[in-house]
Amino acid sequence: MIFKVYYQENKNEVPIRENTKSLYMEASSIEEVRKSLASSNFNIEFVQEIKGKFLEYEQQSDSFEVEKR
Repeated sequence: MIFKVYYQENKNEVPIRENTKSLYMEASSIEEVRKSLASSNFNIEFVQEIKGKFLEYEQQSDSFEVEKR
């Protein structure tokens, strides 16, 4: 499954929507995504599974790159 992760780069800062970034990860569950990112300094806001038309739309973006950790 492919997940889109919305995050802030620094856990110690107050989240600001304009600073929210996203990345795509391949994993079997949301828990696996969170565990693999636990060692990063990210403040994870939301993890969302993407599939179907949503995935097709995201794949059209130049910045679409799936990470494996």
